[in-house]
Amino acid sequence: MLCPLVFVIWLSFFKDSILYFPPSGYTLSWYKNAWDNQSFVNGFMFSLQLAIVSALIGVSMGVVAALGLIRYRFRGAKYVNTLLLSPLLMPGIVAGIAIYLFYLRTENFLDRDIVGTLGGLVLAHICLTIPWTVRLVSASMHGLDPSIEEAARNLGANGRVAFWRITLPMLRPAIVAAALFSFIVSFENLEVSLSLVGPGSTTLPIAIMQYLEFNLDPTIAAVSSVQILLLGIIMLVTDRFVKLSQVV
Repeated sequence: MLCPLVFVIWLSFFKDSILYFPPSGYTLSWYKNAWDNQSFVNGFMFSLQLAIVSALIGVSMGVVAALGLIRYRFRGAKYVNTLLLSPLLMPGIVAGIAIYLFYLRTENFLDRDIVGTLGGLVLAHICLTIPWTVRLVSASMHGLDPSIEEAARNLGANGRVAFWRITLPMLRPAIVAAALFSFIVSFENLEVSLSLVGPGSTTLPIAIMQYLEFNLDPTIAAVSSVQILLLGIIMLVTDRFVKLSQVV
């Protein structure tokens, strides 16, 4: 599993613009080339902001949905759960086209622009982040000992206090893991974003795809290496405070 990552990072240091083995030398010029390319810089910043907003909103909504599905039994709960988890099973390109067509019909109905707006893109990414939260938080709630919260209520805590001081802290590993995976899914998404971005709001994956239309040098490997490093650091820091192995 690590071999492709190591190969991409190694490739980013090749001196030759046309890739072949063995390389004639090594250089850092491709990292400078990526830094000088404004589309990569703007795409990185836009993807970062989009992923943070989508993860925060998606995790908040997903936690509420998971609590409702686990704590309150109601008719049709299984269908709601299946609906919330369906984006995990649906191919990304199919989801992207479906959202795009839905936005077009909504635009005709509301007479307002949605495709190409930041709000429309954030809403689409929230649909991708909610399933991860519902899945992880639901699994974590199944493993909680309900007697702990009952003991808190017996000692005088009402339902709200018991949730904030007992249940929510116990769900912290699942919530942090959900936020991490939601951020990664949003940051790396291409299929859904491809048909929804507007002028001046290109994400990093789309900027990479556009660069590959006319160039095949190791600049893309350099950009990918920076992404691997960033996400690796985020996962290591997260695992330092919340053991992901306990949840995933």
